[in-house]
Amino acid sequence: MKFSKRLDQLPAYPFVEISRVIARKRAEGADVVTFGIGDPDIPTPSPIIDRLARASRDPANHRYPETDGLPQVREAIAAWYKTRFGVDHLDPASETLPLIGAKEGIGHAAFCFLDPGDVALVPDPAYPVYDAGTLFAGADSHHMPLTQENGWLPDLSAVPAEVAKRAKVLWLNYPNNPTGAVAGAGYYRQAIDFARQHDVALLHDAAYSEVVYDGYKALSFMEIDGAKDVGIEFHSLSKCFNMTGWRFGSVVGNADMIQALFKIKSNLDSGIPQAIQEMAIEALTGPQNHIDENNAIYQSRRDRVMDALIHIGLRVEAPKAALYLWARVPEGYTSASFTAQLLDDTDIVVTPGSSYGAGGEGYIRLSLTTPDEMVDKGIQRLRSWRIPPPKE
Repeated sequence: MKFSKRLDQLPAYPFVEISRVIARKRAEGADVVTFGIGDPDIPTPSPIIDRLARASRDPANHRYPETDGLPQVREAIAAWYKTRFGVDHLDPASETLPLIGAKEGIGHAAFCFLDPGDVALVPDPAYPVYDAGTLFAGADSHHMPLTQENGWLPDLSAVPAEVAKRAKVLWLNYPNNPTGAVAGAGYYRQAIDFARQHDVALLHDAAYSEVVYDGYKALSFMEIDGAKDVGIEFHSLSKCFNMTGWRFGSVVGNADMIQALFKIKSNLDSGIPQAIQEMAIEALTGPQNHIDENNAIYQSRRDRVMDALIHIGLRVEAPKAALYLWARVPEGYTSASFTAQLLDDTDIVVTPGSSYGAGGEGYIRLSLTTPDEMVDKGIQRLRSWRIPPPKE
């Protein structure tokens, strides 16, 4: 049996590998503490679950849903953007689209804009799905380095002219995974000008906009004049409503781009189960106070884990947003070798920065979605650990 050549080009998804490592260590009897995957440990709020329970008994929700979702869910998405960001110019019918989680929409978006030989401008390090979707579309990724010196923002002026000419897509993601960086209105304006100048689709992943600390409030790209002319924004209920297991996301913005993604999706999926759409309506239109409660928990974990990392000699800055700490590994270690050493010595799992691209080499990412008792156990192990000299 022969398989497609693209499988040879496709790396293993990093979080699948992390899950395998955890399973192997636990099978060996290890008491593993994992800071690996950004999967909220806090339960979905009860009113949202109650809405699911009621909706699941309605026979109308037992049938195929529509790919473009219930009109009420599209209205709820637009209303949430108006309430949260002051964005009041989204037409629910043509400028919103529900997704089976943001990951699904991000992966499918490549098929809307990219043909073989085209270029996607992809940050490095970055969420791996931007590259994976590009590969599936037969296009090429041009990696834009994210550096601490530049605030972990891509330097758009450094994109070579010949690359910009071939580019059809520009990916941005703020608040950022994996670095925790944020972007301001000025940067978004630069990106919009770049997209206009080079006729590229600007695709913004805003999945972490509600996970914020120290009084910071994240912008939506859609708040900036001209955003809807050149781009769309992906969002998710996974992180802000603790709904990773229910798979609901959304995309809003340019109507033609939304229609293109709908056309792809309608040929590949059958939409989101309607009972889950009703959950989403409850989440988007109901009380939002649990978001601040979640963030207080994450901020406490951020501060405690940061103190432990600094105690053992790692360099790490307090992020204003997102669910992660991005820490520099000691001199002489690579991301992978330090991750392996930490696992061998302490049974603590972290993600090597190199899993997010070559630009992530030299860093590790720690997720704050570990229950507090496990966070405390991990901190105790870190504080008692002495980093050995790197192996020759």
